[in-house]
Amino acid sequence: MAPKILRAQTRTPAPWKNGGGVTSEVAAHPEGAGTDDFAWRVSVADVARSGRFSTFDGVDRIITVVDGPGMALTVDGTSHVVDTPYEPFAFPGDAATECRLLGGPVVDFNVMVRRAETTARVHIVRSHTSVRPDAGTRVLAIVLEGSALLHGASVRLGRLDAVLLSEGDSDAVGVDGVLAVVVLVGRTGR
Repeated sequence: MAPKILRAQTRTPAPWKNGGGVTSEVAAHPEGAGTDDFAWRVSVADVARSGRFSTFDGVDRIITVVDGPGMALTVDGTSHVVDTPYEPFAFPGDAATECRLLGGPVVDFNVMVRRAETTARVHIVRSHTSVRPDAGTRVLAIVLEGSALLHGASVRLGRLDAVLLSEGDSDAVGVDGVLAVVVLVGRTGR
């Protein structure tokens, strides 16, 4: 299987249920899954105002500020300031979570996995890297700033473009900016 290129301009933004922002899905598994039946989901969100996060039972989340002054998240009563760009913050999606913007709108990168089915790790890369999924693993790499070049495919990725690699795929990625590499490991062969 060849790496799947996921261009930012092909995404369709969808409003949040609470009206506090919009989200653009980068990729989900199984393909076409909704918010109730994904094993994993990766998205980019525009957070326009403070408010409560939606609750996702049995889901773990990793959120990373891409643009803006950041936010203060209160997760099950504990406050966390998430204001450093490109620094992933993990928390349970089924926890009561309130968001207070720290001075204006935010763009964030969001990874959600059903903990019974999948685990995820997010690494931030600012240089050349090799991407090679292990057995039972998928890797999604998304450009958060600048650009990246997939050497094997000779494809340039712009800001918020992504590539999804499955077991057996591999590529060297030259990074001129900031790349988030998401390693998704299926617990049940997903």
